[in-house]
Formats: sequence, C-alpha cells, structure tokens
Amino acid sequence: MSDVTGTARWLGPAAGMAARRNVWLAGLMVLTALLVLGNLVADATLDVRYGWDVRVNCAAVDAHAGGLDPYFVANLKGTKLSYPYLPVTLDLFRPLCASGFVVDHYRIIYLVLAVLCGLLLPGLGRTRASARDVALRVLCALGAFVGFEFVAASGNFAILSGVLTAIALNLLLRPPAPDAWDDGSFPLRLAGAALLGLVTSFKLVFCPVLAALYFLPLPRARKLMLIAVAAFSFALPILVSRLSYPDLFASWLLAIAGQIPNQHAVDIVEINPSLLLLARSLMEHAGLGDSKPAMFATYALAALALVLVPFALSVLRAAGSGSVRGGGSLLARLDRWLIDHPGTAARVTVLAMFALYLSSPRLKEYAFFELALYAAILVVDLPALALAAVLAVALLAPAVISMMGHTIEGNFTLLIIAMTCFWILLLDFRVEPGRLEPENVHP
Repeated sequence: MSDVTGTARWLGPAAGMAARRNVWLAGLMVLTALLVLGNLVADATLDVRYGWDVRVNCAAVDAHAGGLDPYFVANLKGTKLSYPYLPVTLDLFRPLCASGFVVDHYRIIYLVLAVLCGLLLPGLGRTRASARDVALRVLCALGAFVGFEFVAASGNFAILSGVLTAIALNLLLRPPAPDAWDDGSFPLRLAGAALLGLVTSFKLVFCPVLAALYFLPLPRARKLMLIAVAAFSFALPILVSRLSYPDLFASWLLAIAGQIPNQHAVDIVEINPSLLLLARSLMEHAGLGDSKPAMFATYALAALALVLVPFALSVLRAAGSGSVRGGGSLLARLDRWLIDHPGTAARVTVLAMFALYLSSPRLKEYAFFELALYAAILVVDLPALALAAVLAVALLAPAVISMMGHTIEGNFTLLIIAMTCFWILLLDFRVEPGRLEPENVHP
C-alpha cells in the first residue's frame, strides 16, 4: 500500500464528506464524555470507604510530626499500608494534610485538579488551542485508561505528580524559536526539565521518561543540558533525604526493600498490569516462575519488541525519508531533522514519553492517569478515524467494562488497552510523520 493510500485511509472521507464526519465524531465524543462522567458518578455513589492512599500519606505525615518513624506501619493510625515516598516528602506534604481537609474532601479536590491537568497540557502544531482541543484533553485526563478513576478511588498522590507533569510539559513543549540557538524560552525549558525530574523522584521507576527530552528540536548540547538538569532534579530529593533525614532514609530503604517484618512492602513485582508482571505470568506458565533472570530477560524482550524498537524504527524511518541538511553520523542527521521539523519533534518527544512510561516495570492502575496525560496531548491532532479508534479503545471500552462491574484491577486489561492506544498513535505517526509542521497544520 502506498503512503498516499495509507494517508487517505487514516484521514477519512474527502472534503465533501467533512460535515458528516464532524457530526458523527462529535456524537462519539459526547457519548464518550457521558460514559466517562457516568462511570465516575457511579463510583462516587457506591457505599465503599475509598481514599486509603490519602489516609496513609497523611497518617505518615502526622506520625512524623509526632516524632514517630512513619515507615513502620505500627506507627500509622487507621491503616495497614506502608508509606512509600522519600523522607523529604513528609515535610512537603504537611501543609496538604493540615486540618484533615484534604482527607475529608479529596474527591472534589482531585476532580478539580484533574480538570486543571487537562487545561494546562500544551498543544502540538498549533499556537492557540480550540475549545474542541481543550475539551478533548480534559476528557482524556478524566477518562483515558480509567486512570483517574483509580486515583480518585485510592486517593493516591499521583494527582499531584499529574499536575506537576502537565506544568512541566507546558514549559518544555513551548513553540520553538526560528533559530534553535537563539531560543529565548530555553530558561523556561530548563525549569520544565527540573520539574519533570522532580516528578519522577516521587515514583523512581519512571525516571527513564527523562531520556525523551533528547527528541526536542534543540541543538544537542542544549538537549543534554536539559537531561542533566532533569537528572539532577531527580537525584536531589534522594540526596536531601539521605543528608537531612539519615535515620528516616535508612528506614525508607528497609521499607521499600521489604525488610521490616509483618508489614506491607512496596515490591517491584507487586500485582500490577505491567509488562514485567506479564513476563512473570508467562514464566510461571512455562514452569520458570522462580527464575528472576528469565523473568527480567523476558520483560526486557517484550518492552523492546512491543514498544521501544518499533518506536525507534518509526522515528528513524521518518527522519530518513525527510530532507536532512548535510551529512554526518546518524545521530547528527537525527538532530538536524528534529530541528528542521519542530512540530514533529514535539510529537516524537511526547510519544517517546508515552512509550517509556508504558514500558515501566511497575505500572500500578493509578499510574495510568499520568499515561493518560501524555495520550491527551497526542490524540487532539489525530485524523478522524484514528481519533475515533483512540476514543473507543482508551476511553469508551474501559468505562463500559468498569460500569458493568467487571474487574479491571489485578489483570492485564489496562495494559492491553494502553498498548493498543500506543500502536494507534504510532501507526498514525508512521503514515503522516510531518502532519503537525506549520505548512501542514489547518486550524
């Protein structure tokens, strides 16, 4: 199939059918929004005491304020779960837990913050977002992969990392300057990189996302500077915790290593819908469940084969098919191609973040909320059929499954849904990698 035929297949009907296409697409968006909101309302009306994570976090803050070691569950009131975050966060979270307001009203607070995430997310290929674009981003933030449903149910502080991620992406994905070396917004990009590094220090396993900054349309030296700033920001809370809270840092290490007896331990192979757990399940079926080297090798192979290698080959294919100034090494040609195609570079950067986050070894259900934020940036600019496919797969299907009472937690449903969404986005990129360049963007 030629590229022209493929493009036509993804772009939908010709201009004469545009009005009809817009009508059914708008209807699908309205239906999706109703199901997403209905699912959230149905959860809120259940007679279940939700919010266990926010209670654990604030119980840990209270224990620390009272002179107790919060990493020993026996010191936490009203919970059997352990506190997973670095010691420095105990003082950072103290204002949030003061007076118990967040614990008592976290549902409405989290809903407002999730909507704020959608409003803060940047666009690609356009300088001004339309009402439709903003609505799509908010809808994805609230409903994609039912990630927000798990955040709202558990009261997990992933909502905070989501807000900070949205701000960081807004700073990093600013419209590029005509001269890549004369970028007046580079200090803001540095702030965004620092903030993104700080976010990944909350959940350490997501730090590979920082490598995606290399795809920004900037000279290599500046990209490496952004990655270095992000890495330093990632390491800083660990260093501060080690130096300023030595006793608590030792307890934190014991807690996350599962060396405190008779209490819940945060384990990398704790039940979650990740590729690592899928690899372990396959190893158990093959009778190799006790072999950790085999499990990690299978996980690495799956992440490479299903996500990372297809993404890398797609980017190299797009860079090789476009016009690149001068010669040089493959990396140098890629750098020049990204600078020459800033809209595409921003798209590749977010797609890389999606791919690296999806490949994480510990992808708990609430973590799909942050994955939904990366998807929300990308889906806005999809052509009609691809957008309809993402809405159906990433929002409609999980909302319907959840509303029907079927269990999503503890199996690989969300992983399959997110993987399908990734491949829709990747195939769309392969068909039209340069669609977001200024000459190809239509308001």
